[in-house]
Amino acid sequence: MANHLDLEEQEQLDELKHFWKQYGNAITWCLIAVLGAIAAWNGFQYWQRTQAAQAAAMYDEVEKVARSGDSAKLERAFGDMKDRFASTTYAQQAALLVAKSQYKAGQIESAKAALNWAAEKSSDKGYASIARLRLAAILMDAKAYDEALKVLDSGIGESFLALQADLRGDIFLAQGKKTEARAEFAKAYKAFEERSDYRRLVEVKLNALGGQAGDATK
Repeated sequence: MANHLDLEEQEQLDELKHFWKQYGNAITWCLIAVLGAIAAWNGFQYWQRTQAAQAAAMYDEVEKVARSGDSAKLERAFGDMKDRFASTTYAQQAALLVAKSQYKAGQIESAKAALNWAAEKSSDKGYASIARLRLAAILMDAKAYDEALKVLDSGIGESFLALQADLRGDIFLAQGKKTEARAEFAKAYKAFEERSDYRRLVEVKLNALGGQAGDATK
């Protein structure tokens, strides 16, 4: 009986050796590939966490400099953030913050540059849309109407279409194009939520141009 068991074990061992000889290399390489992929994923996750933590710290620094009112230092801090963490949402938030701070300080070109960067480089449609709307508003204030309209022509997310139409209406109105302005205000009125305070403001604009708010919703 013992000899019979020994023979069975020997046969199984021989089969295992044959199987491993035939498929061992392939199995080994598959395991290496799987383990390598897991290690790479873990490494990437760690790198992302590290990047996010560092970007958050640098955003705090940009925010601190913005509060200080030092425009030159703010420009340098934002430049460093773009160089190191351009792909993060913190950099996009920083661009909007820098633009606001620089605009208040009278550094209009610097504000426009920050908004242009966010509009073109942001991977988040929301941040890109906000940047375009703010840039168009600055251009309108500077009477660069055609350039402002061009900024609004594309890259605006669906949730910002009401604001886009309202701003286009303001630009057309500033140009004296009342018919075009009325059409854009009608679009904005229709797009805003019924209870929105902004909608009531658009209604005032629309009525002042002889449009009927009720007609805009049809």
